[in-house]
Amino acid sequence: MFVAQRMTANPFTVTSGSSVPEAQEVMASHGVRHLPVVDDGAVVGVISKNDIRAALPSQATTLSAQEATYLVSKLRVGKVMSKPAVVISPEALLEEAAVLMRDNKIEILPVVEDGALVGVITESDLLDSFIDIMGFRDPGTRLTIEAKDQPGVLATLTGITANHHANIQHLAVHRGLLDTSVVIVGVNTPNTEAIEADLEAAGMHVLGRLVNG
Repeated sequence: MFVAQRMTANPFTVTSGSSVPEAQEVMASHGVRHLPVVDDGAVVGVISKNDIRAALPSQATTLSAQEATYLVSKLRVGKVMSKPAVVISPEALLEEAAVLMRDNKIEILPVVEDGALVGVITESDLLDSFIDIMGFRDPGTRLTIEAKDQPGVLATLTGITANHHANIQHLAVHRGLLDTSVVIVGVNTPNTEAIEADLEAAGMHVLGRLVNG
């Protein structure tokens, strides 16, 4: 799956010259925690609620509330934003986005095409994609199977489901450290007893079953 399929297009933005209160207002009005910072069409940074919180006067300050409010009103986004922005292409895979976020310890990536901002992708977008890819909410049955890590096992598994006229809707494989893998397969039927019996007979062990109505 590609970033373009999961990103939020036309995101809300601010400029580096915007005031911090302006950025706070945009975040509050639209229920977002991060904003790309765009100057002359180019992404120059990202500002988050955490960036703003870190820039605000400490509660231990001797400033009066009025003085603190005045100072914050003069604070510009460009002074507190995270820069340079880590960006990604809409043609990139979701896995690439996840690695970039993880490695850089960030929660959002501006999506840039031909130098222009076309969207953003967030941790929440990735989590929603993971849920969809794994078929966790789809009707049917989700089987978690332990199988030998060797050629032909998946062919055997798909052959068994086909013999029972069950359609595989989702499939994922996690390779273990030993000679087995965990296979997660979603089929479009709530009745999998016969399928499970044939899997066990073929040397696969059904570890779990989740049925969604």
